[in-house]
Amino acid sequence: MNVKKLFISILIPLVVGGIASFITMPFIDYNSLNQPPFSPPRFIFPIVWTILYILMGVSAYFVSKKNDILVIYYIQLGVNALWSIIFFIFKWRLFAFIWIILLIVLVILMIIRFYKVDKTAAYLQIPYLLWILFASYLNLGIYLLN
Repeated sequence: MNVKKLFISILIPLVVGGIASFITMPFIDYNSLNQPPFSPPRFIFPIVWTILYILMGVSAYFVSKKNDILVIYYIQLGVNALWSIIFFIFKWRLFAFIWIILLIVLVILMIIRFYKVDKTAAYLQIPYLLWILFASYLNLGIYLLN
């Protein structure tokens, strides 16, 4: 195990997520929106995302021997970061929903590709997929209720 490479693999999604969060923080209006049933309190999101980013980083580390497979990983990471900007800064809720559907497709493709290289890497992405499926429900609900 290359500890330095593992650390960098974990740090990358944490930094990308942190930058997106820092940029959107002043614009987050989550608590003022009408929300669909099962909407979690706002404090849950940074906890969940931190865990998911760590899992993503570990997963990327497991497949990092194949640089070509990481292309989809970095693309979906960028799409993920842009969702926050679309949803919170621009407040384009319907477009954000379409954007998150794109993210779901990319994550499914990533899981399939990771599975071919390292099953554990693919399995570590399952909580992320489940969370963004839930996030897409919240996104659509917020769009429809507001």
